[in-house]
Amino acid sequence: MTKQKTYTHPSEPDFRGRIERTVQASSPDWPDAPATAGKPNVVLIVLDDTGFAHLGCYGSTIETPNIDRLAGNGLRFTGFHTTALCSSSRACLLTGRNHHAVGMRAVSNMDTGYPNMRGAVTKSAATMAEVLRDNGVSTFAAGKWHLAPMAECTAAGPFHNWPLQRGFNRYYGFLQGETDQFHPEITHDNHFVDQPKTAAEGYHVSEDIVDKSIGFIRDTVSIVPEKPFFLYLAFGAMHAPHQAPQDYLDKYRGKFDGGWDKAREEWFQRQKEMGLFPDETQLAPRNPGVKPWDELSENERKFAARLQDAFAAMLDHTDAQIGRLVTFLEELGLMENTLFMLVSDNGASQEGGPTGVFDEMKYFNLMAEDVGKAVTRLDDIGGPQSHSNIPWGWAQAGNTPLKWYKQNTHGGGVRDPFIVHWPEGIGRPGELRGQFCHAVDIAPTVYDVMGIEAPDVVAGVPQMPMHGASILDAFKDGKASPARSVQYFEMGGDRGLWLDGWKAVTHHARGTPFEEDKWELYHLDRDFSEYHDLAEKEPERLERMVARWWEEAERHGVLPLDDRGAFDLFRASRRPGMPTSRSRFVYYPPVSHIVSDACPPVFKGWRMVAEIEHDGGDGALIARGSINSGYALFIRQGRLHFDYNCFHDHTAVSASEKLSSGKHEVGALIERQEDGSGKVTLTVDGKNVGETRIPQLLLLISSLGMDLGRSLSPVCDDYAPPFVYPGRIARVIFEMPKARHEAAAGNADRAAVRAAMARQ
Repeated sequence: MTKQKTYTHPSEPDFRGRIERTVQASSPDWPDAPATAGKPNVVLIVLDDTGFAHLGCYGSTIETPNIDRLAGNGLRFTGFHTTALCSSSRACLLTGRNHHAVGMRAVSNMDTGYPNMRGAVTKSAATMAEVLRDNGVSTFAAGKWHLAPMAECTAAGPFHNWPLQRGFNRYYGFLQGETDQFHPEITHDNHFVDQPKTAAEGYHVSEDIVDKSIGFIRDTVSIVPEKPFFLYLAFGAMHAPHQAPQDYLDKYRGKFDGGWDKAREEWFQRQKEMGLFPDETQLAPRNPGVKPWDELSENERKFAARLQDAFAAMLDHTDAQIGRLVTFLEELGLMENTLFMLVSDNGASQEGGPTGVFDEMKYFNLMAEDVGKAVTRLDDIGGPQSHSNIPWGWAQAGNTPLKWYKQNTHGGGVRDPFIVHWPEGIGRPGELRGQFCHAVDIAPTVYDVMGIEAPDVVAGVPQMPMHGASILDAFKDGKASPARSVQYFEMGGDRGLWLDGWKAVTHHARGTPFEEDKWELYHLDRDFSEYHDLAEKEPERLERMVARWWEEAERHGVLPLDDRGAFDLFRASRRPGMPTSRSRFVYYPPVSHIVSDACPPVFKGWRMVAEIEHDGGDGALIARGSINSGYALFIRQGRLHFDYNCFHDHTAVSASEKLSSGKHEVGALIERQEDGSGKVTLTVDGKNVGETRIPQLLLLISSLGMDLGRSLSPVCDDYAPPFVYPGRIARVIFEMPKARHEAAAGNADRAAVRAAMARQ
């Protein structure tokens, strides 16, 4: 009898067992389980727009006791660097590669048409979550994402750049670069959800994402306690809007009335006492445009102080949420074997301008803040009725002792806090670490800790080399050498290079030839604040470093350098097939929440019509934005209403008669006028039922998106959310006119760029 040949199964040609005709003659085999037992958990907390000095353990007088405790029982790094922007720093953190190389030169809201800025991380640079998940680790993300093109962040997808498709088992947070802390745009896994309670009931998004993080961890350690987890927790704090519960706002009332000069000097002295930098370090001079506090008007001082109060309250509140997470991990006995890291993605924000802003959308609309008007509403700052950001003076104080801000490659933009807590894997707790390191070094360090080799192929895609290196030696030894000798920087034309303790850096004026940029040179190991420019004393060294910058730029995909204007930068976002590339939008409610980047544009004016079957009930038909800016078409007390909210200046028009039951077409026509105002015509079944004039039609209406058939974030005080319309909405149609005013179109482009670059 001929012997039966061993069978090869089509789904597992490399099956290591034996398959014969019967199970009795065969032998089974199972794939090797990932060797995860005993490996540490990993928690990576990312703060937004938090400067080098903002945390208490880095010199500030803002209370951050829980973060300070982590630092006291762990390590503080003083040489940690980022890219100067959000999306790009996060791409580095999660992949271990430089941001230009992975397609995230700036923020994910834009695609410039070049490989270095696609608004998404290339598949050839797998995230930590993808690698850890494939090695048997549970992976969770909560909070801010901002690593997918915002045009993709709708219920229509595509979803391939969302957290679950980039390696996370679970996700809860917001996909945009910022969100209202009291009325966020929440995504749970792959779909939009409503916040679990209202702001009036005590909701705040920082508390919510920590609740969900705790829930994710509780589930996994209850069911598979032997399986380690990776939590990526990215707060909306400290990005604008700076919003906190009232008791935190009350706590800081008046604490910063002394001004930014006094605070900056005090924080600098505290940093010296902590030994955060060499004794010879000098406090950088005021950035251009930052006035001495004493030269401000009384109203300017009142406004700026209250804005900083709100910032401090928000940071204190965020610290409390981090404390809740730490307490939970301690109660479950998990902190001892958890690598717990906390970083900021860039320095303090400059988007508040010289005075600060009550609502940062004014900055995007090219509008100066009216400080005299703002001081009449000081008590609203930090609450749901504001969307504030701090002025330059307070931002530089937050970056003490450094110069410049987020978006810049000087220290104020790229040198940031980094705290490591890991009882089982660090040297003496409470020590400082001065070694240079960068966001690209985090992923290689995690792989080193977990005993994982960075894979050559992930999901069938060959992987680019890692650009970072493990800094695990520095965890244990304060005298360990830096893991790498060189790191480039580039952001919007600003450039820099760190090389063996020296730094060459230039601040680029957009629109000028790059060859005319003036490079500065600092011996960073001895000149922490980049105070003493040695360019004239050591021209040969500077020349070598500039040449090396170009080498690194070519190696890491930085080119082409790009400081193009607004229209060119956003041209690609209006290419055919994008959600905003049409002039006619038709929706069939009920539909999921629509993010702002996918909403019909407003700067040219628009016509909107809702086809309804009215049953006599009240509710919102179309609502875009929030109580700080937006518009709403709604039925109240049986009549049709339209409200246009221009930063709390409301323009309202109402129908004179109640709407009868039955089918109707109701809507509004908003026409932009030559002077930038808007004419509003309210219509029912094609008939004019009311007219009014909007004094100023905004270029960008709100960072929050749109809902149909309800208003989750109220646009005016005439109703309370969610104000669900009880009748049927068959269709909602938006029609955009052709650009009648080229100046308005150009300004809208510039506003869009400002908004995109600041939402990080």
